[in-house]
Amino acid sequence: MKPYRFAGQTAVLTGAAGGIGEHLAYGLAQRGSDLVLVDVDAARLEPVAGRIRHAHPGLTVTTIVADLADRSAVEGLGTRVLAEHPQLGLLINNAGIALGGRFDQVSVEQFETVMNVNFRAPMLLTHTLRPALTAGSHLVNVSSLFGLIAPPGQSAYSASKFALRGLSECLRSELADDGIGVTTVHPGGIRTRIAESALVGVHVPEEEIEPNRKLFAALLSFPADKAAEQILRAVAKRQARLLIASSAKAPDLLARLLPVGHARIVRALTAASGSRAKVVQH
Repeated sequence: MKPYRFAGQTAVLTGAAGGIGEHLAYGLAQRGSDLVLVDVDAARLEPVAGRIRHAHPGLTVTTIVADLADRSAVEGLGTRVLAEHPQLGLLINNAGIALGGRFDQVSVEQFETVMNVNFRAPMLLTHTLRPALTAGSHLVNVSSLFGLIAPPGQSAYSASKFALRGLSECLRSELADDGIGVTTVHPGGIRTRIAESALVGVHVPEEEIEPNRKLFAALLSFPADKAAEQILRAVAKRQARLLIASSAKAPDLLARLLPVGHARIVRALTAASGSRAKVVQH
């Protein structure tokens, strides 16, 4: 498959208002792509689009505010994009939310919300926009470190990211015959707002919430702009899988070497992190 050509193509990007998505938008614009930027946060999305329009006046930049947890909103988004852009170069399913708490501490509604945003929305959007992806196009699904390992307290998030990984790997095989590339991305601890915006299980004790949130945020150290650049380079090369940061690469290697035994190590490390959070609290 030939290298992906960004210039003159239209890219659809979800989760474009901050973090990796924001920097993906800037990188795509620098490479000459017209943009359809999607996010639930209009207040953060419009300044991103404004900066791109100012720096690249020759590009077309469309913003769409949509709640990807809402099935009808996702279906409406897909229908609109397909009508306005019958041919797309690139679809990046980047938007995602996190949920902290053991399985018995989260509600079914919270679990479903995470699955809807992190898996159902990319699935629906990809399915609707599939006719616009033709030979030479490319699809990116942003999974996670937790699409490689499944630590305690991350049942919903891991379930959604493992599902997205499985869908992506299947689509890579199916779409190759049509000349369409697929990249699955597994970021480690990227410096974004995901810790601030993460949902918390309804039955998680109040005294555990803030210490755990601070601990989670402290683990997010890899710069989002560098992560975005790695993703775009992987797209250009039609790379099948991209692991970002040592915090993703080391656990992946551990899981490969110890397919069953790695879970005990992850559990022990998670327990140790929890103990540190209690120390911080007291």
